[in-house]
Amino acid sequence: MQYNIPMNQILKQKLSMLPSASGVYVMKDASGNVIYVGKAKNLKNRVSQYFNKKTATDGYTFKVKTMVDKIYDFEYFITLSEMDALALENNLIKKHQPFFNILLKDSKTYPYIRIDIKQDFPRVEVVRKVKKDGAKYFGPYFAGVRASEIVKVINSAFEVRTCTLKIRPDKPAKRECLNFSLGLCKAPCTNRISADDYKKIISHVVDFLNGNDTTILKKLEQKMLAYAENENFEKALELREEIKMVKKLSQRVVAEVPKKEEIDVFAYETNNMVGAISHLVVRGGKVVGVQNLSTIDASLSGGEVLTNFILQYYENSFVPALILVSEPLESADELSKLLSSVKKVEIHVAQRGYKHKLIQMARANAKEHLEKSTLQEKSKFDATIGAIENLKNALNLKKLPKRIECYDISNTQGTNSVASMTVAINGALAKNHYRKFKIQTVEGPNDFESLAEVITRRLAQLDKATDESFSQKPDLIVIDGGKGQLSKTSEVLFATRDDIEIIGLAEKFDEVFVPQKSTPIMLKRASVELRLIQNLRDEAHRFAITFHRNLRQKSALKSPLDDIKGIGAVKKRALIKQFGTIDQIKSASPSELALVKGIDPNLAQKIYEHFNKK
Repeated sequence: MQYNIPMNQILKQKLSMLPSASGVYVMKDASGNVIYVGKAKNLKNRVSQYFNKKTATDGYTFKVKTMVDKIYDFEYFITLSEMDALALENNLIKKHQPFFNILLKDSKTYPYIRIDIKQDFPRVEVVRKVKKDGAKYFGPYFAGVRASEIVKVINSAFEVRTCTLKIRPDKPAKRECLNFSLGLCKAPCTNRISADDYKKIISHVVDFLNGNDTTILKKLEQKMLAYAENENFEKALELREEIKMVKKLSQRVVAEVPKKEEIDVFAYETNNMVGAISHLVVRGGKVVGVQNLSTIDASLSGGEVLTNFILQYYENSFVPALILVSEPLESADELSKLLSSVKKVEIHVAQRGYKHKLIQMARANAKEHLEKSTLQEKSKFDATIGAIENLKNALNLKKLPKRIECYDISNTQGTNSVASMTVAINGALAKNHYRKFKIQTVEGPNDFESLAEVITRRLAQLDKATDESFSQKPDLIVIDGGKGQLSKTSEVLFATRDDIEIIGLAEKFDEVFVPQKSTPIMLKRASVELRLIQNLRDEAHRFAITFHRNLRQKSALKSPLDDIKGIGAVKKRALIKQFGTIDQIKSASPSELALVKGIDPNLAQKIYEHFNKK
């Protein structure tokens, strides 16, 4: 298959000047949007590869071609080492969020089981962050293995404490808690167990979490039989389910894998349109987690895709001593050094033995996920990037609307007037970027002036805001309304900015109005571009109404007493209890008011003067 290589004068000139040094390159489209970030041992060779006819014919995947067709310009940064390039690439990906790079959400963390073995009576707890605090961490757990369920089984079998009470043998608690009575705690708080004996129990817990199921199964079975003999069948059934869970964990054993090995396995598969990554977590000789993810990353090799994924993944996760990958990583040594902050990390492709079997298992998972997700990913692409591309063409926009903001007003006859801002980034709703406003300067039900106020306040935030959402410039503003609303808001917008476009979406027939045009544009019914702005408009409407209703409820509960300094909830209740109504309080004398508990003569005089201003 032959591809046309896009080559404008800017690209030709920059390609001829590229250095043969390690660094990071940033690809941009015609609108200046960053669409891909990559790293290279040799910038000249790597960047030129994208525009080489032989590479395009022999090596381009569909997703690489899609990205290359959009390249209009690029910039690069020389680094002192490949390790520096890796770190810089990762930071730039997070900063620019390019569509053709893998981008893991920073907030995505998985549960771990933590035991602080330095304590005399440690708890077994579920946490989301691994810290360098000397405690033991087990996990992460996901895909059918719940850390909370494992902790529940540990507490049932070993009766480990769950409370946060500070235990001091010299000052024991007066009595045990309910868990002791239920057989779920050894009650170290009342000195019923010594620190040495408790640590022996913790060693059995650690042994179980490292893969030895024998002791915990024996304890659970003994307890189940005891409950059954005492005709406590409900508790016996609970324990039977816990025994099933432990046995289910036992079935995840991978033959030949040493129980003390901590291994993460990453495999990548692609059909040249989309890709899939499978990640296995092996702990204590068992696969305790499997996650499969789809990706349209436009890297030139699977090794690059895996490198980007691994570097982002371990920002929030425990790093094991061994990482297995399905194909060689160009920067394996540098990646290993970046990850080896606590202990040495080994990264390699295994060709035989149990390590090779683990990689084959991950590959099989990735292939299966790829088969199931190809149509889903294509549909997702059409509904996001495809939608904003179609929107740009249909409305003849100057640039791709990578960030779209939509505004709506809500009030009841002009009272409690509010506005909402909803956001779509790369064609997908970004709910963490939604914001709301109270209208400050407009009296009465005037949507035109209210929108003008909100847009003015929004634009004022662009150059000074530290807020994650307000600091980002929209490419397109959508106003919920027709020609009138658009005319007023575009007047405000164009007075200060000429690099942001604006449209109005009329609700009745979903007509799109653009500045300086009297007739609306009708987007195709059921098209992805129309659905995108409809969803954004509907979200703005919902968000504004919800905020307005909350304010209205608060206003209904507001009392005239709230405006008097020194009157809180307790004194307000005391006044209402004494006088019955606000009108009775208003007509009371200072001496009568001073009879109420908590109201001294000075405050009584203040209340009287507040309601009897001349």
